[in-house]
Amino acid sequence: MGGRFLTDVVRWGAREWAMTALAFVVICAVALFATRGFAWGAQGDVLGIRFGADGDRTRVVIDLDKSTQGRVIDAGADGRVTLALNGVAPGRGLNGGGSGLVRSYQVSAAGGASRVQLELARGSEIERRFLLPPGDGVAHYRYVVDLKAVGGAVPAPRAAPRSTPTPRRAERPLIVIDAGHGGRDPGASGAKISESQVTLAAALALKAELERTGRYRVRLTRETNTYVDLYRRVSIARQADADLFISLHADAGSDPAVRGASVYTLSEQGAGRAVREFTRTDNWHRELHLPGRDPSVDRILLDMTQRATQNRSAQFARVLLTHLEGSDHPLLRRSHRDAGLAVLLAPDVPAVLLEMGFITNPEDERLLTDERARRRLMKSVADGIDRYFREPAAPLMTASNDGAGQP
Repeated sequence: MGGRFLTDVVRWGAREWAMTALAFVVICAVALFATRGFAWGAQGDVLGIRFGADGDRTRVVIDLDKSTQGRVIDAGADGRVTLALNGVAPGRGLNGGGSGLVRSYQVSAAGGASRVQLELARGSEIERRFLLPPGDGVAHYRYVVDLKAVGGAVPAPRAAPRSTPTPRRAERPLIVIDAGHGGRDPGASGAKISESQVTLAAALALKAELERTGRYRVRLTRETNTYVDLYRRVSIARQADADLFISLHADAGSDPAVRGASVYTLSEQGAGRAVREFTRTDNWHRELHLPGRDPSVDRILLDMTQRATQNRSAQFARVLLTHLEGSDHPLLRRSHRDAGLAVLLAPDVPAVLLEMGFITNPEDERLLTDERARRRLMKSVADGIDRYFREPAAPLMTASNDGAGQP
């Protein structure tokens, strides 16, 4: 049998040899893809990379088949931003020209991750990064990296260490503090004081704490016992291009035994309302510095901006609650809540509303009216703000209800 087979092989012509070679190539290709499949398992691929450039800022959107956790390898100091996206395969690999602050990009495999390398056209740094889950008409995940310019041309590589450019003083984060109520709107009433008096005293104390660090610019929506319209408070933050908006309030309830602080962020219903109200005017895209050439594209960019803002707000809320708890300030059992409150509606400014305690509870009212206790509370709030801006690369929280609204 073996001899007959060898005899037949010797008699093969060109056609038989060609068919055998083709079969061998197919078998090798199948084995190659099978090996790759075993290596990556069910992990998703990088689908593509998109750019949106606007002056000194560029948004990089990495479309993904699945969720991921990103890690910064190069932050831009050497003219390059490099990210590792864990658990995501690079597929066939991607590369091409960039836009705005990015000259070019390349996606490659790096162990069990994809490495995304951005060659910069100008000196830049990562301003923020976040993951967007499927939603708002988009069926896949998006990892978003916002870059901002910090200097001129990208420096040439040098063996000697380079000094990092010192940020201009005007580039310090701007915090807008909103003292709730005021003027003809005194808010809730305690046994000795009104809510509007408590919130103004707390806002002034927080402003002093932040300015003492020298790291922030601070603006108040009101500095006296005056009434400011709710939407005007949001406009103040947006027109000032604020980096964070925090509205201070004191809660009230029918049961005087209920006490504790809570933090509100924007609910999903409130986010939808914010987008509807924001797009009522014909020139809404100009307020967000969008191109305005394609309404559908601008609406997608608005939705992405809104989602990013919700995520940043949720992250700050959790950081803030951690510091309040660490200072032994009493908290409600479900201290992170959500609502469609008017002061949280800005689509492009991370915002929270802090209920500092129940003015209808004797102990909480005492803490809120005692100057030393109030200053201690505002110090913990300032520490939370400091950590939020000091650790922008900390793991991001995805905006969610998190049991919000429940007692």
